[in-house]
Amino acid sequence: MSSDALPLPPLYLRLADRLAAAIRSGALARGDRLPSVRQCARDETVSIATVLQAYRHLEDARLIEARPKSGYFVATALPPALQEPDTSAPPADSLQVDVASLTERVMQMATDPDVLSFGAACPAAEFFDEERLRRALAQATRRHRALLCQYPIVNGSEATRRAIARRALPWGCALDPNNIVLTNGATDAIGLCLQAVTRPGDIVALESPTSFGFLQVLEALHLRALEIPTHPRHGLSIDALALALQTQPVRALLSVPTLSNPLGATMPLAERRRLAQLLAEHQVPMVEDAIYNDWAERDEHRRAVRSFDQEGLVMLCGSFSKTVAPGLRVGWVDAGRFTPALRRLKTALFGGHTTVAELAMADLLQQPGFEPQLRRMRQDIARRVDDARSLIAESFPRGTRVTDPPGGIMLWLELPSAVDSLALFKACLDERICIAPGTMFSATDRYRHCIRLSVGGRWDEAQRQALRRIGAIAEAMLARGTLRLAA
Repeated sequence: MSSDALPLPPLYLRLADRLAAAIRSGALARGDRLPSVRQCARDETVSIATVLQAYRHLEDARLIEARPKSGYFVATALPPALQEPDTSAPPADSLQVDVASLTERVMQMATDPDVLSFGAACPAAEFFDEERLRRALAQATRRHRALLCQYPIVNGSEATRRAIARRALPWGCALDPNNIVLTNGATDAIGLCLQAVTRPGDIVALESPTSFGFLQVLEALHLRALEIPTHPRHGLSIDALALALQTQPVRALLSVPTLSNPLGATMPLAERRRLAQLLAEHQVPMVEDAIYNDWAERDEHRRAVRSFDQEGLVMLCGSFSKTVAPGLRVGWVDAGRFTPALRRLKTALFGGHTTVAELAMADLLQQPGFEPQLRRMRQDIARRVDDARSLIAESFPRGTRVTDPPGGIMLWLELPSAVDSLALFKACLDERICIAPGTMFSATDRYRHCIRLSVGGRWDEAQRQALRRIGAIAEAMLARGTLRLAA
């Protein structure tokens, strides 16, 4: 679905935003009781369903809480107010990529059970319903066991492609299931998209900082990275991208408009529309990674850039590794006008995948409990993020800046410039604590005083103490640096 004019936010969201503004300004204080659902509906001249949706949205944002038989109240522990990082300022030239060795080390430590890890941006097993997954896979195997003795088709299961097309409707996208190609996770989809539209040595624009997984793909394909300034809340700068497209031979854009990794930035709706128009003007293809869309707290943040694309230039990719089942490795892509080229590449390089796993995924996506599970996951993760931000405010050096993403499990920290994140990484490893240093997220050395922390793994008192310890180590490093400067 596409439109020339941006729609107004839904009525429930406008009501929720007004109440949120009153809470943040102090007009509604901590612990204050909100009007009952019926009273609010009368006061605002809206339906009870609209008020319930607005209150649910504020619950998800941790601004209010429901108390059984008492009603809704302003949360007594509101998210801490911390300074956020500045807009990034990467170099203007494209760069060769070389991040493999550090990335491999961090990922290896992040999966070590003896390490307290904040390194990998993967939800822990506790977020997934293992029994529901087991039943879906067993049922698919029982019903379709003959498929285990057949080669799978390249596009993937039709039932799964139809389920994915339905999942994309709330993102504003009316995808044709016949154009969807299933892949072995989102990274494979992204690699296929880039191979379909670039050649070795070409320039690919992307956020800065960006996912180290993206940098690994660019490195493997011998592509050059052109990092675009990125705001920690609003995402990639469209103005900076426009300048880059005018001055450099950019062959593709690789971007995560919703909850970008590592910043957790989310592009406003108007900017998504501007981006689609800019791509059409320059006829530059975009690879849009929607892997985190279902983690976004607001419905409007899930609308894809693809929904504004009139030219078939936006290749929409995703997977269910963050929300349903990492082990099934079901990813997908609708490559727009590039679908025939991508399908030929997949046929030549990968062929098909495990159809039984794809059918199990189709079943899981269509079960009535899927949406409530997503909401519970978002709420649980949001509480962790608030807890982590409070600990950072208490334990990290003065001057530390922290993102406040509208969803997801990642926090980006900009430490005082005297703290070297690589040195901090090594010092933490000595104590069996893993973090992700900022240099992993750029082809430059620009984020040497930054780190990414993921709170998607285990979350208990040992993990909280480890987070406090990271802050203490950084504080000690800062003190040593200050003493050296004074000497």
